[in-house]
Order: sequence, then C-alpha cells, then structure tokens
Amino acid sequence: MASTTHTAPTAPAKRDRTHYLYIAVIVAVALGIAVGLIAPDFAVELKPIGTGFVNLIKMMISPIIFCTIVLGIGSVRKAAKVGAVGGIALVYFLIMSLVALAIGLVVGNIVEPGTGLAVTDAIKETGQAQVSAEAKDTTEFLLGIIPTTIVSAFTGGEVLQTLLVALLAGFALQAMGDAGQPILRGIEHIQRLVFRILAMVMWAAPIGAFGAIAAVTGSAGLDALKSLAVLMIGFYVTCFLFVFIVLGALLKIVAGLNIFTFFKYLGREFLLILSTSSSESALPRLIAKMEHLGVSKPVVGITVPTGYSFNLDGTMIYMTMASLFIADAMGTPMAVGEQIALLLFLLVASKGAAGVTGAGLATLAGGLQSHKPALVDGIGLIVGIDRFMSEARALTNFAGNAVATVLIGTWTKEIDKERVNEVLAGHAPFDEATLLDDGHGAAAPASAAAEPEGEKELAKA
Repeated sequence: MASTTHTAPTAPAKRDRTHYLYIAVIVAVALGIAVGLIAPDFAVELKPIGTGFVNLIKMMISPIIFCTIVLGIGSVRKAAKVGAVGGIALVYFLIMSLVALAIGLVVGNIVEPGTGLAVTDAIKETGQAQVSAEAKDTTEFLLGIIPTTIVSAFTGGEVLQTLLVALLAGFALQAMGDAGQPILRGIEHIQRLVFRILAMVMWAAPIGAFGAIAAVTGSAGLDALKSLAVLMIGFYVTCFLFVFIVLGALLKIVAGLNIFTFFKYLGREFLLILSTSSSESALPRLIAKMEHLGVSKPVVGITVPTGYSFNLDGTMIYMTMASLFIADAMGTPMAVGEQIALLLFLLVASKGAAGVTGAGLATLAGGLQSHKPALVDGIGLIVGIDRFMSEARALTNFAGNAVATVLIGTWTKEIDKERVNEVLAGHAPFDEATLLDDGHGAAAPASAAAEPEGEKELAKA
C-alpha cells in the first residue's frame, strides 16, 4: 500500500512534461501539412529534417535490441524456452502474412481501383526506375543475417544481424551461470544509458515531424491525391478492418484484452509513426512499453525485432492491392490463379527486401520484375502517393507486432496478466523520462510476479 501513496504525487509530473511534447508533435504535423500545401517546393526541401530525426532513433535500435535480448535470455535458466518463443513467433508471422494477403486480395477484387486509368510513357519510365538493385533474393537475405564481424552487427543497421549476435551472447551468458552475472549487470547499466539517450532524442520529435510531413505533402500534391483517392481510401479501409477486426478478435479471444484500450496505451507510438511515416521510429519504445506492460524480456526481445522483418501485415496488404491496381490500370487484369501465384511469390520476396529503404515500393517493384515484368511499368502510377500509403503500412505493421508480442507472451505463459491490467487501467504509468522500470524490469511469469513487486517497493522507499 505504501508504494501507491508514494507513486501518486510523482506520476503526474512526468506525464505532464511528455504530454506537452506530444501536443507539440500534433501541432507540428498540422503546420507541416499546411506548409506542404501552401509552398510545396519549399516543403520538399525540408525532407532532411524528418530524415535526420528518424536516423537519430534508428541509431539507438541496435544497442537497445542487444541489451534487451541479452538480459532476457541471460536470466532464463532453460534455453528451450527461448527456442519455443522463436518457433511460435515464426509460425504466427507466416499465418498472419497469409491472412493479410487474403484480405487484400478480396478487397482489391471488389473495389477494382485501377480500372480506367491511363499509363503514359513518363509513368512507365518512373515505374522502371523503382526496381531497386539493392533488393536481395531469399538466399542472400538469409546469408546477410550473419554479420562480417560482431561489431559490424551494430554499425550496419541490420536488425537481424544484431538479433543473431544478441542471441549468441545471451546463450553464452546463460551457460556461464554465476560467472556471467557481473556482465549482465554491466549490460543492464548500458541499457539504462541507451534508453535515457533515446528519451532525450524524443524531444526533437516535433521538429522531425514537421519536416517529414511537410515534405510528404509537398511532394505528392493534391492532384495525385485526387486521382488515386480510390486506391488510398480502399487501402486505409482494408488496413483498418484487418487491425480492428482480425487483430482485435485475436487479442480479445487469446489475451482477453480490448484492442482500443491496448492501442490507447500505445497512442504516442502511433502518433510518432504517423508523423515520421516510419514504423522503425517506434521500435525502441515498443520494446520498452511491452516490457513495462508485463511481457517477459525474452518474448519481447525475440518477437519485436523478428516481427519487424517477418511480420509486415501492412506491407502484405499494400502489395496485394497495389498489384491488382496496377494490373487493372495496365488493362491486363489477372485471373484469381495468377493473383495467388504472384502474391505467394511476393510473400517470399518481401523477406529478401527487408531493411531496404522504401521497402514497400522496392519490394513490389522487385517482385513484379521477377514474376510479371509487364506490370513494372504501372508502378509509376502509385509513386506519387506511396508515402501516404506508407503511413498506413507503417501503422498496420506496428499494430501487428504489438499484438503479436502480447499473443505470443500469452501462449508461452510469459506474461503477467495482473501487471497488464494494472498498466492498461493507468495505475502503473510508463516512465517517459527513463523508458525503463527501475527495479521492476519486465514482468516474469505469474510465479515470479511477487519478486518484481518487492523490488519495486524497495526502489520507491
């Protein structure tokens, strides 16, 4: 009881400061849209501001993933538990990718948004230009998971390379037993430092949001939005239905949680993604918030980074609808059999293009070039609105990975449900200053729930 009386006066002060920060982000987004519409040429020049902010956050991703996974695995006694989490996660990601593809397929065939559009020579050239030489095939992608050196895993910006090194380090520390405890304590201190730096970087969010949104609005313009409104609206509606019906039903049935309450907890992360058009900008905060929610460190550390490469529900829906749109616009609509074959190919191709800048468009272009080259010319039709489409892609990908973390935590019994209810009810506010629960850590399974609470009491005393 003492802890509740101590925490009550301090929580509002922390919440108030960050509350103003995210109000500033909303204002910056509104100003960015206004500048993009009024002075589009000037707005496009502001793109480096948004890019710079996203890069600041991206530089924190590798150390955060490394620390989270090493601390999680290093403190788990049975290595088999980690393997079970990874296996369940990959099976779930594959099933949900297929579900997302199927939903996009049904809606795309009903709406038929590309019918009646003309493809000019200029559009064809633009489409061909989107075929990226950076996209890798599946074999190159799998080999690329292995870094050149342990250090290059942190400097190359490849999430899966960091994941591999972190898994090896975590298992090694697990095998060392008591001798590895000093190293784990050192990594815990590094994690606190990294999250503190991230909290400082977040104060630049309004500036980054302004630059990113202004550039997107200025480069697309109203004409592109009007002519392709059917595709955009159809895509947004499809993503909405997938998130709130499919994911919402899964979250309720498996974990007993209301998706609106859950997303309210992640509201600031959704705002950050909306303003930067990048789901990666919220990856470090998602890791911190899922641990705070009560999901164990191993589940969070494996599910979130892996999901960012393998659980791209929004990208799956985008590739489905964009493929059908382009085929209709080119006057060569595909039969259902052709559609299914193309989309299964894109499902595999998307794994090879993970991490490529502008992954949605690059993956689509590379997949069509390999499977149905005649459709590549039509990609130029959607280049103008791709950044607006990427907003829905990023938001849906993020939502899918957030829900996946809770589901996998529930299936593996690595989630503290009492803690979840406490956090979602607002009784245990997230610490925006440190992004960590000092003395609490990620909630262990129910059997160990009492220990973190005891540590919390000591920390607050």
